[in-house]
Amino acid sequence: MCDIPIHRRQIQNPRKTKRSKFKKKMKIFHIPCLEDNYAYLIVDEKTREAAAVDPVEPEKVLKTAEDVGASLKLVLTTHHHWDHAGGNEKMKQLVPGIKVYGGSIDNVKGCTDKLENGDKLSLGSDVSILSLHTPCHTQGHISYCVTSKEEDGSAVFTGDTLFVAGCGKFFEGTADQMYQSLCVTLGSLPKPTQVYCGHEYTEKNLRFALTVEPENQKIAQKLAWAQHQRQTNLPTIPSTIESELETNPFMRVDLPELQAKFGYNSPVETIAEIRKLKDNWRG
Repeated sequence: MCDIPIHRRQIQNPRKTKRSKFKKKMKIFHIPCLEDNYAYLIVDEKTREAAAVDPVEPEKVLKTAEDVGASLKLVLTTHHHWDHAGGNEKMKQLVPGIKVYGGSIDNVKGCTDKLENGDKLSLGSDVSILSLHTPCHTQGHISYCVTSKEEDGSAVFTGDTLFVAGCGKFFEGTADQMYQSLCVTLGSLPKPTQVYCGHEYTEKNLRFALTVEPENQKIAQKLAWAQHQRQTNLPTIPSTIESELETNPFMRVDLPELQAKFGYNSPVETIAEIRKLKDNWRG
């Protein structure tokens, strides 16, 4: 379990906010971009080969790779929206021959290699990357589950499908698709899996979550923690699948008591209603 105190320990030193130590064989670096986006750098420690996730500001990503002594080999694009895929063409100019991955039906700008659900990639000698099709925000949205061959544990890069305590808008899909993406595909990952999402939306999402479940103490505790993190200019990411199952209303719609709050006995109808409420919420 990766509870709130563990999150705090992971990023307690402000000088290390861009670096999240995941395992001995793999390290993950936060790279804040634009107003509230995150790109990420995944580094195989043995070979120093790296993959960038959604490098919308390529120069920042390459500077991070240079600072940590890594060589960028891959770009992993979660979806086609500009604030995630908009740096791909520039990255191809800066790193000739780099492979740019994206969903096969998502029309990702600069994509050189299209992925289907279940496709597997390798990074360096130790890191494995699994492509998970998580549609709704866009039809071809891909989440990337990343593991080390030699050690336990995993991380998932969820773009705009799963946020900490929230989910992306249903721009191109249905409530059923989002339920399948969140609660079936991502919800089936091991509970300790670390969640790296595309935006720093956590504090606002948790404030909304409290309006859905005001009695949920885990939400209140995580909100207090998130507010402290942001006040000190520290990220609220990563979360874990376990924490999301405890605090994210969109991943809790299988609970009969949550369905009953909205007069439904269906998780899909409930997730649609919560999304509608969030879309109109101005808290």
